[in-house]
Amino acid sequence: MGRIEATFKRLKQLGEAALIPFVTAGDPSLERTEEIIHTLVDAGADLIELGFPFSDPMADGPTIQAASERALAAGTTLPGILQMVARVRRHTNVPIILMGYYNPVFRYGAERFAKDAAAAGVDGLLLVDLPPEEAGEIHGFLRDAGVNLITLLSPTTPPERASRLAASGEGFIYYVSMTGVTGARQVDAGGIETAVRELKAFSPVPVAVGFGISTAADARSVGRFADAVVVGSALVKVIEAYGTSGELLVQVGTFVRGLKSAVRGQAA
Repeated sequence: MGRIEATFKRLKQLGEAALIPFVTAGDPSLERTEEIIHTLVDAGADLIELGFPFSDPMADGPTIQAASERALAAGTTLPGILQMVARVRRHTNVPIILMGYYNPVFRYGAERFAKDAAAAGVDGLLLVDLPPEEAGEIHGFLRDAGVNLITLLSPTTPPERASRLAASGEGFIYYVSMTGVTGARQVDAGGIETAVRELKAFSPVPVAVGFGISTAADARSVGRFADAVVVGSALVKVIEAYGTSGELLVQVGTFVRGLKSAVRGQAA
């Protein structure tokens, strides 16, 4: 049993929805990201979504776009991120999901990336701009390495395609709660509950909801029916606000503890 599966199984027994915070690797630096990850774990994060910066993050709103720009300006690279994950993995078993765009992975080399990611301790990969039907170039390498390729679905995914892709999901399904980019507006929990419950009926793996979840109240609401909630832009704003100051880790920890308290006991 992999780390993702084991984590969701444990949380189901506890009656808890999973909390998945997102941070951009290298914002404000890789050294600081490493500290932030440990803070997230200590604050109750169940899985961690680690964005690798890209120059054209088309699915991301201004907050995460700016984080990518700061990370790239700081010299962040994909090999450097994997080295950082390997250091983190020595101290925690919390699953780590890399999220980003296919171009950096393609440049790295699909087979080499799959092997190096697995060796570093990466548990899953989410590629925003790579449709599942076109993922054959990398999916086999990931499967052989034991890294889950996470499926991304949205309100605009046709029902037949959504049920088919959900049925073959690995790790967990990432359901985008709205059309548009990250951090664009607040999530409407009532509007997506039916869609998430329908996906759960088809999917052999848990369903996580992301985009638009920014407060403890949002997390509590979505945690009633989703297996996990993903919080990205709101956390990245905290990192942007406190940057390299001595308050950064305290503020990150306080924010994430509040989110985890909200989803504790909320599993559907």
